[in-house]
Amino acid sequence: MASFWTAENAPLKHLEDIKESIDTQDLPSAIKTIKDYLEKQDLEELTIGITGDSGSGKSSFVNALMGLEDEDEGSAKTGVVETTIKPEVYLNPKYNNVKFWDLPGIGTPNFQADKYLELVNIQRYDVFIIIASDRFKECHELLATEIIGMGKKFYFVRSKIDSNITAEKRKRKANFDKKNTLRSIREDCENGLRKIDVKDPVVFLISSWELEKYDFNLLEEKIETDLPQHKRDVLLSALPNITQEINKKKKKAQMKNIAMVAFLSACVAAVPIPGLSIAVDLAIITKEIEKYFKVFGLDDKSLQKLCERSGKSIEHFKSLMKSPLHGGINPASVLTLLGAASLAVAEDAVEYAVSLIPIIGSVIAGGMSFCTVSVMLHGALNDIAADASNVLLDSVQTEV
Repeated sequence: MASFWTAENAPLKHLEDIKESIDTQDLPSAIKTIKDYLEKQDLEELTIGITGDSGSGKSSFVNALMGLEDEDEGSAKTGVVETTIKPEVYLNPKYNNVKFWDLPGIGTPNFQADKYLELVNIQRYDVFIIIASDRFKECHELLATEIIGMGKKFYFVRSKIDSNITAEKRKRKANFDKKNTLRSIREDCENGLRKIDVKDPVVFLISSWELEKYDFNLLEEKIETDLPQHKRDVLLSALPNITQEINKKKKKAQMKNIAMVAFLSACVAAVPIPGLSIAVDLAIITKEIEKYFKVFGLDDKSLQKLCERSGKSIEHFKSLMKSPLHGGINPASVLTLLGAASLAVAEDAVEYAVSLIPIIGSVIAGGMSFCTVSVMLHGALNDIAADASNVLLDSVQTEV
């Protein structure tokens, strides 16, 4: 079977190819073809390389991006001394196509920027992040210069801001000013970047223990803007649910996909195979809704992690969820979402009948299927995004 999805081509361009390929297939083969097409969208890779001076918190930052605690299975190794001696790749636990590379620390006596970039294979990364936990140093300057020289972009992160704030507060006591402290930290790094001719340098202040605070939203937004469109949605899907702003972006990204999925359903509806349209609509809606729960962190595995951090039960968080499918996704529950099993079957029969009529029949059948799938998925997405917002709000209040 030919590959219908590539990063360089828009999905809609290949829908007619799919329609032609299933014209001669039986029902099981046609359904498999549709499922294979949808799954190809989830194979787009995003590779993030994270480097910085020894002890800067690179590994903890990797874990935070994956939504893992430092001691969790599959997390990057952390320690008081440099624990990364060679590039180590970690796969996002829910999206294996998103790869985080924890790179060896810079700033050691043997560090050489040009050799370092050869060692870590700089060309493999879509996103390159330099992390510093202290003042801007010569090693940061050397590495940034080499990265720029190779035509790559990087993002400079000043980590452990929570620790810096605590230490400064203890030292200055009554004279402590949080805004001045943050401004001083930022300006030190910005001035260092200006020395190597970085115009309008941007420094992101981050705490891996409190990603929802400080500049993480700004960092995510900058990376998202710089990525090509097909990788932006991959980034948003993989990010843990830590702010309402990210939840809104996730919803917007998933919303864009609904028209494409509904149009795919319309193409199938125009193929005169008895039972094909309702079977495929069920498969499409089920797969998409399962993805929504996963993207918004409302699947059981993600909720269990949230329970471990908050001390509350899955039942508690599910009690906050209003989506009719939060109790489980299966063909019966999806049919309920469609309205009723009898109504859906009757609609399918009409679609099959009109699809036998040349030209106009296919248009009618396709239009009915497009509308049905589009309306159902919009409703489901709205409900699940609202549930994610409620769960996030409750979890934040718990941590406070």
